[in-house]
Amino acid sequence: MAINGCRKGKVGEREAAKAWAAAVGCEARRGKQFCGSEDSPDVVHGVPGIHLECKRTARAYSVQRAIEQARDDAAAGSVPVALTRQDRGEWIISVPLADLMALVD
Repeated sequence: MAINGCRKGKVGEREAAKAWAAAVGCEARRGKQFCGSEDSPDVVHGVPGIHLECKRTARAYSVQRAIEQARDDAAAGSVPVALTRQDRGEWIISVPLADLMALVD
């Protein structure tokens, strides 16, 4: 990834953390980025059982790919959630329908 792409990713993750904190009412921050695992979510937050994958892009990003990455990186029993934003757009949250009830229980 180009340096500008890395920087954009960091900025996007910080923006996502701020948006998540405002929407959910808990503290959130950018996670440590290693190699994509349950130990390194894009956003670390105070809601147990949710693994956040964040994507900020110029063009529409494949939500399915983001969910698949979140599912691959999530700890067992965690719900994979994709938080995506196209440039100049709003943050959108996506959850697999099969996992929806785990969020509301």
